[in-house]
Amino acid sequence: MASRPRMMPDNLRSRWWFDNPDHPGTTALCIERYMNQGITLEELTSGRPIIGIAQSGSDLTPCNRHHLELAKRVKDGIRAAGGVPFEFPLHPIHENVRRPTAALDRNLAYLGLVEVLHGYPLDGVVLTTGCDKTTPACVMAAATVNIPAIVLSGGPMLNGWRGNERVGSGTIIWELRKRLAAGDIDYGEFLARATQSAPSVGHCNTMGTASTMNAMAEILGMSLPGSAMIPAPYKERAMLAYDTGERIVDMVWEDLRPLDILTREAFENAIVVCSALGGSSNAPVHVNAIARHAGVSLDNDDWQRIGHEIPLLANVMPAGAYLGEEFHRAGGVPAVACELLGQGLLHGGVITANGRSLAENVAGRETNDEEVIRRFDNPLVAHAGFLNLKGNLFDSALMKTSVISPDFRRRFLENPDDPNAFEGPVVVFDGAEDYHARIEDPALGVDASTILIMRGAGPVGHPGGAEVVNMQPPAALIEQGIESLPCLGDGRQSGTSGSPSILNASPEAATGGPLALVESGDRLRVDLGKGEVRLLVDDEVLTSRREQLERQGGYAYPRHQTPWQEIQRTLVEPLDRGMTLSGADQYRDVARVSPPRDNH
Repeated sequence: MASRPRMMPDNLRSRWWFDNPDHPGTTALCIERYMNQGITLEELTSGRPIIGIAQSGSDLTPCNRHHLELAKRVKDGIRAAGGVPFEFPLHPIHENVRRPTAALDRNLAYLGLVEVLHGYPLDGVVLTTGCDKTTPACVMAAATVNIPAIVLSGGPMLNGWRGNERVGSGTIIWELRKRLAAGDIDYGEFLARATQSAPSVGHCNTMGTASTMNAMAEILGMSLPGSAMIPAPYKERAMLAYDTGERIVDMVWEDLRPLDILTREAFENAIVVCSALGGSSNAPVHVNAIARHAGVSLDNDDWQRIGHEIPLLANVMPAGAYLGEEFHRAGGVPAVACELLGQGLLHGGVITANGRSLAENVAGRETNDEEVIRRFDNPLVAHAGFLNLKGNLFDSALMKTSVISPDFRRRFLENPDDPNAFEGPVVVFDGAEDYHARIEDPALGVDASTILIMRGAGPVGHPGGAEVVNMQPPAALIEQGIESLPCLGDGRQSGTSGSPSILNASPEAATGGPLALVESGDRLRVDLGKGEVRLLVDDEVLTSRREQLERQGGYAYPRHQTPWQEIQRTLVEPLDRGMTLSGADQYRDVARVSPPRDNH
């Protein structure tokens, strides 16, 4: 690829703070306080790039905690390449523990990181990621500010085991809760077996949202090739941290910025690879959000148009059988990309963080294990991407087709008189608490044909968009061997879940979406062939229900609990638009367009 013009030391952003003779007073104030920790005047004034390390590791974010150690190797790499490292904290985001949902934190972390990258003397930044939303928060901010940036993921945990059986993080929880409901195990065994899925440091070892989003960062070109799936405890992870530190200094000199990398072609590559990975149902939300901040038009129709026909190549839970260690050893993301590029399904010419093209990075990186990473002509599933469903209940809702089980397909999609379609009565729940309180009530009449609906779970209603749509049937049905029912809702579900739910319905009930009008006992038709979901209720009845709802003041949802919940609810956009903050995508390349004003 053509060489890029070199950044000169006098043009570094940090010089505005540390070597600005036009404003000696402000310069002195900036320099003198940093020197109280032993940084020398020469380091700050000799034209060496100042490199930030956005530290996402903390005791509150266990999936990323080992970044506290990895950052030391990042610093070594930065110093070896002639840079000066400055480590700073990122707002904690922990998917499993944060209530009411970690989705509230993605935009908050994004806002905080934008302010740091814009307002402090940083020439480039290493973005440490891992747990689900740390990755989109970091890349969204990098696109907004647009200083040279590179992603360093923390990597997945080692495989979990129970005897000779692989135990996948997250995925095993959804299986165990069925066994608990059926009475096969007790509460103590439930907890004990759940812990077997987390044997080491790192994020989920399944292809949940964490692994998916770090794979998306890699295929988008924001991290070094092969980096996403190196297990967290492997020595190669620390080696990569050093290489990443070295590389970000070169990126500053090359003036290689996120908006050079995050192109329309790069996002199309992400859609294709996500489908081939059996990636998380949360990926469209976060990738669409990153695209919006990068100024690239991307929507859920693109996910179906570009990705639905892509075959499933990664035999990794929840869509497959293996875990992160095997996937890494089989070749990881580069092996999947190599297979897809060979079929002409990727844009090979896009530039990536190492300065090379995607095609150069994956050349010769074929699968090392054809059972774990399948060849294109021997996939696990022929069409593995998302369907973007529409109808009279919503404008957009996603269904992940790679996790449609043989049992689910047999019971709902193989009627010869009505193929790939089904109808049934609905039972409606208003939020997760309502579901847990009532799902075992026999009076609900839930049977093998029932469709479960969850509403009030979206960005405004919950708030934040909770991972609650993958509802399990009542225990009585599980005991009969019916372990899944069709689920639909305006919230999300965990990326480690194998449920083929209809998710992210937009607009949500809390903002006036038609889901607010549904009543238990209504019938619903789902037609995957037509990409349509229809509530089988007359328009006149729905009009009457809406009038009644408006007289009651609209769909009721819980009050704000914190100032940020109120701010986010006021500004947040629907899930199909990435759940971004309204108006935030107008701010782009702000480091160059709007340099920060002096503070003294």
